[in-house]
Amino acid sequence: MSMLKKLNALIAGSLLSLSVQAQESIDVMLDWFVNPDHAALIIAEQKGLFKDQGLKVNLQEPADPSMPPKLVAAGKVDFAVTYQPELIQDVAHGLPLTRISTLIATPLNTLMVLKDGDINSLADLKGKSIGTAISGGVSEATIGVMLENSGLSLSDVSVINVGWALSSSLASKKVDAIYGGYRNFEMHQLAMEGFEGKAFFVEEEGVPPYDELVVVANSRSVNKTQVAKFNRALELATQYIVNHPNEAWELFKSYKKDLDTKLNQLAWKDTLTRLALRPAAYDANRYQSYAEFLQSAGIISKLPNTNDYLF
Repeated sequence: MSMLKKLNALIAGSLLSLSVQAQESIDVMLDWFVNPDHAALIIAEQKGLFKDQGLKVNLQEPADPSMPPKLVAAGKVDFAVTYQPELIQDVAHGLPLTRISTLIATPLNTLMVLKDGDINSLADLKGKSIGTAISGGVSEATIGVMLENSGLSLSDVSVINVGWALSSSLASKKVDAIYGGYRNFEMHQLAMEGFEGKAFFVEEEGVPPYDELVVVANSRSVNKTQVAKFNRALELATQYIVNHPNEAWELFKSYKKDLDTKLNQLAWKDTLTRLALRPAAYDANRYQSYAEFLQSAGIISKLPNTNDYLF
């Protein structure tokens, strides 16, 4: 190799090294195991969109789904995926968190029944049982508002904690309805087990609409430039997913083992219309309305200032 070629190779190697060193490393903890709800994050990683923005994003799955926001608040993780209802509660309880991105811009939760049953409207739930994954709190407050919208109250039903066995509890008729089943997952899960479900959507039954999945950072140390780069990558990823859903699915399922399932493929199609096309954007009034709902339900005692947790 000539001296010139050696010099060029050395320069190229040095530039590559500098480029790698220049990348900002960000640890992002998901709310749950990887699934289609995380489409924008996975596609941004798979297509090198984070890298194009000078970011090295390390996506992590939590051992305990309740911990990601707490780890961000403690400075142990840079960003975390969480839910708007949980974010407002965490901020109201004093955690230094701020929303920096939206991944899923509509509610996913539903109140679900079997289509061939005797429940055709929420009013038909009188005297019936509703299974939930989590007792009390936001779940019962949401169910309460949905029932009130049809002239009932929580005292007219039995709310039963069935853990995470939502679909199977409904399919086996251990309960008459379930709350907490995602419209893009549980409906398909029921169908795969040979049952057809009917969903009542929370935002159509008196509950203020909200963003299902958001990304949060520590409000005391959030980096404006870093967040802008992160959101640009998410926006480009979402753009690609919407324009090329089949190709994006191929990229998604190749991210890691066990993603290529029939349930994920069905959920993928239903999730596309829920993705936030502008991840950086938010509606402060929407957040305020949901916070007021939480306060009226007694979930939080004091309304947090939206300026304190919307970045």
